[in-house]
Parts: sequence; structure tokens; C-alpha cells
Amino acid sequence: MAARPPIASPVAAVPPFPTGAAINVNVPENSSVWDRLTTWATENKAAVYTIAGIAVVVTGAGVVYYSKKASAQDASPKLSKKERRKRKEAERKAAAAEGKSAATSATESDDSSSKKTTAASVAPAAEEELPEITEASVAAMSLDERKKMALKLKEAGNKAYGAKDLDRAIDLYSKAILCKQDPVYYSNRAACYSALNDWEKVVEDTTAAINIDAEYIKALNRRANAYDRLGKYSESLLDYTASCIIDGFKNEASAQAVERLLKKFAETKAKEIMETRSAKLPSPTFVGNYLQSFRAKPRPEGLDDAADLADDSGKGQLRLGLQSLDKKTADGYEEASAAFSKAVALGDLGEYEALAYNLVGTFACLLGKHEEALTALTKSIELDPSMTQSYIKRASMNLELGAPSMAEEDFTKALAQNKDDPDIYYHRAQLHFIKSEFGEAAKDYQKSIDLDRDFIFSHIQLGVTQYKLGSIASSMATFRRCEKNFNKVPDVYNYHGELLLDQGRYQDAIEKFDKAIEMEKETKPMNMNVLPLINKSLALFQWKQDFSEAEKLCSKALIIDPECDIAVATMAQLLLQQGKVTDALTYFERAADLARTEGELVNALSYAEATRTQIHVQEKYPALAAKLQGMGTVLR
Repeated sequence: MAARPPIASPVAAVPPFPTGAAINVNVPENSSVWDRLTTWATENKAAVYTIAGIAVVVTGAGVVYYSKKASAQDASPKLSKKERRKRKEAERKAAAAEGKSAATSATESDDSSSKKTTAASVAPAAEEELPEITEASVAAMSLDERKKMALKLKEAGNKAYGAKDLDRAIDLYSKAILCKQDPVYYSNRAACYSALNDWEKVVEDTTAAINIDAEYIKALNRRANAYDRLGKYSESLLDYTASCIIDGFKNEASAQAVERLLKKFAETKAKEIMETRSAKLPSPTFVGNYLQSFRAKPRPEGLDDAADLADDSGKGQLRLGLQSLDKKTADGYEEASAAFSKAVALGDLGEYEALAYNLVGTFACLLGKHEEALTALTKSIELDPSMTQSYIKRASMNLELGAPSMAEEDFTKALAQNKDDPDIYYHRAQLHFIKSEFGEAAKDYQKSIDLDRDFIFSHIQLGVTQYKLGSIASSMATFRRCEKNFNKVPDVYNYHGELLLDQGRYQDAIEKFDKAIEMEKETKPMNMNVLPLINKSLALFQWKQDFSEAEKLCSKALIIDPECDIAVATMAQLLLQQGKVTDALTYFERAADLARTEGELVNALSYAEATRTQIHVQEKYPALAAKLQGMGTVLR
């Protein structure tokens, strides 16, 4: 979960692997915390995101619900051989009447007429044998006569439906309903309205069916489909989720519908939010890791503290911004961003104008204002082509905007200006890492080290790249050398711990995290990096399922850095594992608030909506809550 200095893109301010998870070569360096949560969850399906027994796993397309087959079997009552034969025969007839397999789609599967029909052997009557059905004629019938007539009408309706005579089928089902308020008849009439795309009528009839039989899966699926067509995604998701729970998660089509709807809902909501939300800087942990991905340079001569500069001048504001950066706090970064923008607006920057535009572009990038960042960085390059850092940052923006060829072009231009700049090789290595070109990445990391051996992150990233290449021994040796040569740098121990955790060496990993935590306290007591705390939290969770201590560590991280998205997402996960669903929802919603990009927001909203839906299912269908608890004992 930790964040290490990236290729100069704030989106990339994360490690190339999920903390505490098996390293996945498909997870790029620029993946968000949600991408990394996804990878870890996917590889640990039965143990993650369990909401009352349902494992919720976010994939690239949304959220999938997983359940072991045993739980599905345990969740449904045992049937006698005779009952099973009767149900199977009724399902076969219903499927044949509708002209398709019972498993064709989520909305047309599992016709439960078998549950309600006790006289399935009654032969359908010819149309001329059917009397005129009115309220008066029905009132004159006995209950047994009504029941038999309803069945005849339903069978005739099925025949009309199979012949695609939908108006006739609707009329027959309507008459059957006059004779008997049966959920199957309502659901079958809803199928006709579905074929006519009359979605409001579908909702009306399936709701009537569900009011009679709250666990009628086919009616739930049909209503879910209708809600989906009407754009009522939350309602649709609720019905599909209830259907999955009732069916013991056996229907793949329904599970896929849940996944699709979560994605659709989240994407729609994310677009609305992104259009109205104001830009804000990410957490100090995030910003700090991004800024330190470049080798530190002394403040330019003439912008030092001794220089006689008025605060209301461009140069004075530029100096104030650089001073604020040194605070390494949320307020400091906000002050720096405002000061750099003000410096450019005031002008009269002289030889420092290119630097000012570089810094304005840097913070526009951190704020997610891509076009503004590109404009400022391009201006910086025009003013001073020798400032290679501006090329590097523009390369990262091009990469984030889906233009890798332009990013490579920027690196080439930067090297043409200064082929001995180690930062260029470091960040180009990050580009190779993202593209899974680990051999090329290792070469560039090594070149960066050869040009400047004092930049710790080149060594750390080389060690991680060796690990990704499968050279575990070389990777561990690299980290041992780092601990010897950079024994006062907490990041070394933190990232070494992550690799040990990936190998299942829990005790060794926790020792490294403890070392990193102590060093952070000693060197940066007021603005310590919270990542070792989060890593230790996850280690204890995975090793000993020590939720109490893991939660305490995560809470501590959030006290230090309330804006840390990684800490928020981890806390949500821990709460969800303990069945504290409502509390977990609060943190998932908080994660959505902290998301910088639309992609991160989509993932956060998917988790939040999945959690919210589970709560609603249990509120709306109390009987299912007990079933979920029973399934949970199997899955946990």
C-alpha cells in the first residue's frame, strides 16, 4: 500500500506492487491504491471484503461477489427425489414455453413456476375451449375451479408467448391473474412487457410478484433488468444482489449483472462529481513522495533567506513558496502552491521565470489539472530548454493522458540537453516499469545509480525491479546493501519490509516496519511518513488476524495524516473484515472524497455502493440477513 517516489506523475506515487500481497507483474507503477487493493483482493477472494459472508472483490470492471459452493448448498433446503423431478420437469416446460433455455440470461433464468405449480400435468386447452373470463364469471367459480382455470389460462399464455403473440399472451396472463393472484402469472406477464420494452409495466408486475413471494428470483431479476433500463441503477443493483443471495451465488449472469451495474453506477456518479468538485492537493504523504522523486537541489542563489525581496513581488512570492515546501505539511504545500501561482501572476521573475512555471506545472499536476500542467511545463521548457526536470514532468503528464510516445519523446529531448542527468534515467526507468519492461528499467536504474550513488530511491527501485524479474536473491542483497549504506533512511526499511511481507516472512517484515517507524519518529516527529504504520497494520492483519492492533495502527496513521487515501482504504478493509459494515461504508465514502482521478473515484464509489447495497438488502429482506450470516460461517 505504500507510496514511493514515482515517475514524475502524482498518480504514480505508489509502489509497483500491492503491500502485503503477492507481487503481480500486471500491476503498473502508476496504479492507484484501488488497483492495488483489487490485486490483493483478487488473490485472496475468500478472505477479503467479506460483508456478512459475501466476499466482494473489485475487478477492472467493478465488483464481483464470490461464494463457496458449499455455502450455496447449505443455504437451500433439501428436496426429495420426487420434488426434484417435479421441479426439473416444470422448469423444462417453462423454458420450452418461453422458447429459450432457462439459463439464457439473468432476466429469463430459473422460472420458479415449479415452486408454485402443483398440477403441471394439466394439458393446455385449445383457445375455443376457454370461456370468457370476467370478474363476474370468476366470482361465480369455486376456489378449485378458479385454480384450474388460472392454470389453463397460464398455459395458453405460455403458448402465445412462445409464438410471439405478445398481446394475446398479456390478455391470457391477465385473465389468469383474475382467477388467482399467483406471482408466476405476474412475472410471465412482465416478460411480455419486457419484450415490448415497456419497463414501467415490467416493474409494476414484478413488484406485484415479489410482494407475494419475496424470494422469487426470476421476478427479482426481471425487475432488476427493468430498473437498469430505466436508469435506476441503485434499485437494479439491490434486486440483483438480493437475487444472488437467495440463489446462493450460483447464477453467473446475475453476478455479472452486479459487476456491470456497480461499474455503470460508479462511472455515472464519478462523472457528475468530477464536473462539480473543486481541485485539491492530495495528502502530505503523497505530495512528499512525489517531490522527493527528484534529487534535492539547493535553493537558487538570489532566492535564499538573506536576499532582499519584497513579499509582494514575483521573486518574493517564489521564495515564499520554496520556504513553504520545506515545511512538508499540508498547510505548507497549500501555501507553496498559492505562492507559485501568485509569483507567475506578478511577473518580473527574470532568470527564475522558467523555475516558477516548472513549479506551477508541478502543483497543477498534483491537483489533477492536466491541461494547466502541460501548458505551464511547456512554457518552462520554452523559457529554459536546459531545465530537464520540466521535460520529465511533462513526460509523466503525457503518459497519464495516454500518450506514451510523446512521453518517450520528452525523455529523448531531456537527454539531448543533459545526458548525464541521473533524474532522467530514474524516471525513464519508471516508464519502463509501468510498461513491464523490467530489464530496461533495471538498466536505467543502474545508470541513475552510476551517475549519482547518493539517491536512495534509485537503489530501492532497482531492488524492487530485481524482485519483479524473479531475482529474489539479488533483490534481497540490494536491500541489505541499502541498509548498510543508507542506515538512517526509514524508506529503506519500509520497502524492504514490503518485499519480506510478500514472501510471507511476517516477523522479519514487522521488524523492518518497526525500524522504519522509529526512524520516522526520530527524524520527522511532526510530519512523519505514515506508510510504515499502514504496512505493519496489514502485516498483523494478514499474519495473525489481529484486527484490534491493526485498526489502532491505522487510526494512528490517520491522526498523523487524515488525508492519506491509503490509510483510509486500509481502515475500510479492516472494518469490513470485522463485519462493521456501516463503519466501513463511512471510510469508503471518505476514500471517494479523497480520490484524485476519475479512475480512482470510480473504484472508490464501486466499493462504497457494494457495501451500501449489502446494508440495504439486509434492511429490506430481513430473512436474507439470517441466510447471509449462515453463509458467512462457511466463508470466514
